[in-house]
Amino acid sequence: MLKEKNALSNDWHPVIMSADLAERPVSAVVFGEKIVVFRTSGGVHAFKDLCIHRGVPLSLGKVENDELVCPYHGWRYDGCGACVRIPALPPEQKIPAKAKAIAYSCVESRGIVWVCLGTPSGAHPLVGTEPEPGFKDLPIGPYDLQAAAPRSVENFLDVSHLMFVHEGLLGDSQFPEINDYHVHEIDGVLRSDEIVVYQPDPDGRGKGVNSIYVYEVFGPFCVAFTKRSDDSDEVMRLYMIVLPESEKSSRAFMLQQRNYSFDVDDEVFIRFQDTLLEQDRVMLENQKPELLPLDLQAELHLKSDRMSIAYRKKLKDWGVTFGTE
Repeated sequence: MLKEKNALSNDWHPVIMSADLAERPVSAVVFGEKIVVFRTSGGVHAFKDLCIHRGVPLSLGKVENDELVCPYHGWRYDGCGACVRIPALPPEQKIPAKAKAIAYSCVESRGIVWVCLGTPSGAHPLVGTEPEPGFKDLPIGPYDLQAAAPRSVENFLDVSHLMFVHEGLLGDSQFPEINDYHVHEIDGVLRSDEIVVYQPDPDGRGKGVNSIYVYEVFGPFCVAFTKRSDDSDEVMRLYMIVLPESEKSSRAFMLQQRNYSFDVDDEVFIRFQDTLLEQDRVMLENQKPELLPLDLQAELHLKSDRMSIAYRKKLKDWGVTFGTE
């Protein structure tokens, strides 16, 4: 994962839902790097999950008076990573300059806490802009998967599995054909033409419709689709942002935006997405090879796979190589 970590170190990566980061520090893994995230009155912070003194994970400690306290010897770190108190030293003795944690850039946006291991390429994550007026944000997840991040992303972009893996909900195996479509790149974003799919129950409300999809790829692990019904003004946009924890494990975060059913309990939509994810999990965690084949000759492709093909090609452009060549 070292090469991927270097290639994507300046990107923002989701690590935890905002609602899940309370008083206690929380550990996470980004490209195999163990980090600790914690909250103070000044916002959210992220360090390498290691006390410089004796190597104990700082995530085992606590937050007290806006300082992260190591559980082993009580060393205290401020939000910037500087050690501000070593209990074993007399108060008048100067703290060594090397006594500091490795701090990473950390922001909170759209109900998700994001970390950048390098120098952020932008001030906000890719989904950091505000939703359009009239739309509601709903963070969903995260989902831990024993599957490579590119596999998880490609599954999200794969429209032709809806009729089989999600039959009765997102598709009907009696109507499996996919209309011909193409993928275009505009300002660095991959975008599909409209794809029409009959869906018996597309969002858990039990209403069958013909849905019109447009898929988008914003980055190696940030994708979305916009879906609208052909007989109403209802529009739903679903982002998926995947955190590569290791070559073969990932954590998927989702952000739903919709302009309808504001009176319906959010849990209806969350439970529905939980159901879909568990159906996808069976496929993702059993796919072979486990790493996504980036050599387009390694697998057979159809016209309906154009979005997947474009994504695999773009991964190479981005320098993401943890797939099978």
